[in-house]
Amino acid sequence: MSDVNAAAAAPVTDNATVLRLIQAAKTAEAAGRGTEAEQLLARVAQLAPTHPAVLNELGLKMLNRGDAAKAAELFRRATQADPGHPNLWSNLASSLHMLNQLPEELDALERALALEPRHLASLLQKAALMEATGDPRNAARVYRNALATLPPGAAPPETVAPVIEHARAKVAEDEAALAAAIEERLAGIRTSHGGAAYRRVDRCIDLLTGRRARFESQPTFMYFPELPTLEFFDREDFPWLDAIEAASDEIRTELMSVLVSDREGLEPYVAYRDGLPLNQWKELNRSRRWSAYFLWNQSVPQASHLARCPRTAQALRGAPQCDVAWRGPTAYFSILDAHTRIPAHTGVTNTRLTVHLPLIVPPHCGFRVGSETREWLPGKAWVFDDTVEHEAWNESDVPRGILIFDIWNPFLSAAERDLIRAATEVVGGYYGTSATEAL
Repeated sequence: MSDVNAAAAAPVTDNATVLRLIQAAKTAEAAGRGTEAEQLLARVAQLAPTHPAVLNELGLKMLNRGDAAKAAELFRRATQADPGHPNLWSNLASSLHMLNQLPEELDALERALALEPRHLASLLQKAALMEATGDPRNAARVYRNALATLPPGAAPPETVAPVIEHARAKVAEDEAALAAAIEERLAGIRTSHGGAAYRRVDRCIDLLTGRRARFESQPTFMYFPELPTLEFFDREDFPWLDAIEAASDEIRTELMSVLVSDREGLEPYVAYRDGLPLNQWKELNRSRRWSAYFLWNQSVPQASHLARCPRTAQALRGAPQCDVAWRGPTAYFSILDAHTRIPAHTGVTNTRLTVHLPLIVPPHCGFRVGSETREWLPGKAWVFDDTVEHEAWNESDVPRGILIFDIWNPFLSAAERDLIRAATEVVGGYYGTSATEAL
């Protein structure tokens, strides 16, 4: 028996049956069986003429045909029958928009948003209405609220994708205009204070105006509270880096020697054992596309490697490297192959920081920590918190090589270092292995 005949034979006495018939009509329409869809909708309208879902479907039909007046009449009846459904108010607003009844449209949208403040369609409609009536700033605020309802990284539904792109463009325009207005006011104040740079103020304004996103420390093992969450630390805070940077040419020479005469010493940096959830590391697990030549590996000195790189070893002894059994120091040459990307990830603990000394840097390489992206410059080191989400890429045709090592977070006191070292070693000993298998 066809759906049409089934509908004719079965009396409609309950909500579930009405919804089933409406869904059958939608399915038939989507499958290109327009006549069947029309018959099903006509039948359910005959059997349940005052049901809000039926009135809504009939209203949508009228809206698609361009009969906004008839659609508005049907949507009004639907909202009277079920005033607690935001979709019905949103659809009523659409029909009122076509009729250029803007105050009534806004009222319908406010009714929808009172029921569901994160109702995407209503937010987009309200923002578009505000934009059309000459209030672009507040339209951008509502567009921003609409965008906040989308799950991170999720593609918007195809039906609203162009509107979402328009919303993003309007939010970006508004943020740029707001940033310019703020800077115009701040310019004189900066001058009155001698024109010095105020990094924290600048980053605050960048966050406020959308030029920078906020990232938190998300260690995979140990989080130490009340430490500043910085993406890149000020180079000036680490004067001992001067000696390491001064040795960068010699360190680069030792790396080049390794790449020629001891490639067997390179090992995949990502090397998880079987049975662990790999998530973003699946592509790079046990792959030499990202390889390491360890000098110290989880506190264990690699004697033969250190013997090949005496100048590098000597330079590193001037750094406040982490000294924790089973964990640190760790220092290695990091080789990233051509056309390889290290996915976004976070490190083990914010009690340590990570140092990069660029050595071999072809074009089209980059590095992002949180919301800040930088390019490596040979011989110019930086320090960052690897518990903030970060990623790296090499889009060139040749490998990239840098020296990486970890140091104690300078915001820890000597006593705090001793206590954290002991606690970490207890965890490692307790489980009979490294305290964590995370990167």
